[in-house]
Amino acid sequence: MTVEIPKDKWPGEVKTVTLGATADEGGTRSRSVTIGGEKTLPFMHFESVTPNRPVIAMQMTAPKPADWSPLLLEMWGDALASPGAWAKACEEAGADVVEVLLGLKDADGNEMNADFAVAAVKEVIAGTSLPVIALGPGQSEIDNAIMVPIADATKGERLAIGLCSESNYRTIVASAIANGHVVVGRTPMDVNLAKQLNILMTDMGLPLDRIIMDPTTGALGYGIEYGYSVMERLRLAALQGDAMTQLPLLVDPGFEAWKTKESKVGEGVPETWGDWTDRAVNWETFTALALIEAGANMVALRHPESVRRVRAAIDELMTTNEAPQ
Repeated sequence: MTVEIPKDKWPGEVKTVTLGATADEGGTRSRSVTIGGEKTLPFMHFESVTPNRPVIAMQMTAPKPADWSPLLLEMWGDALASPGAWAKACEEAGADVVEVLLGLKDADGNEMNADFAVAAVKEVIAGTSLPVIALGPGQSEIDNAIMVPIADATKGERLAIGLCSESNYRTIVASAIANGHVVVGRTPMDVNLAKQLNILMTDMGLPLDRIIMDPTTGALGYGIEYGYSVMERLRLAALQGDAMTQLPLLVDPGFEAWKTKESKVGEGVPETWGDWTDRAVNWETFTALALIEAGANMVALRHPESVRRVRAAIDELMTTNEAPQ
């Protein structure tokens, strides 16, 4: 008996966004990366081809982080000596994109400033041939103060810059438009807030193909259910034809997973929790995979072993033996 699988045909689709500009495009990247383009729910290959596989960004910081797990600091070792060396190590670890996080303080402990931020991002660009994402600490004044000069100094490279929020989007969007960059818009876990920020940014003239949504999430066991639900609803709205939700999704399982007790604490925990490194890598890996299956087009990770495992899972998820009708 033949069983016919019911298939949906959606009126909408996710926009594509391209990061990184090659020499032919006026930049210096060895390749660009395109995300988005889906016409159905994640990995429903029997309904529609998934045109672009999920992308893995590797996170690094400038300056060297003071609050990362000692497991991560030990693993990166000498690469932490400079932003350029760390960026190169991220590429060698298998990243598709390098994401540099600029904190509240510079290397001397002073408030993050434009000179330090620009120098760090330029060093990252020199250290890797991959597309680059540059994100501020999420405080509007500092984000505005450092992202404008970063955007100016990297014109033509098609970075993704942020963080854009409802309180600071005007400055960052204007700079992205002037310099040909992509914008990362971050909102709390809420469909309407994500949509509203996209409306505000496009009203300034920023094309939809230069916006990536970061709807935020929680880690495995720490609110991931709600983040997963928000991402599902954003994707369903996009496929149903809502233009202001038809944008690729970037989420940060690296940050979320490595701040949990299960990842941060190696001593004073039940023996049944097992090996610290395995536990931490598993926490990051499973958080990332859940969000990819919810519709994430890009995940930001911190450990090379997580990258290897997530990439292997994506390879399997992208495999299909049936051509869509």
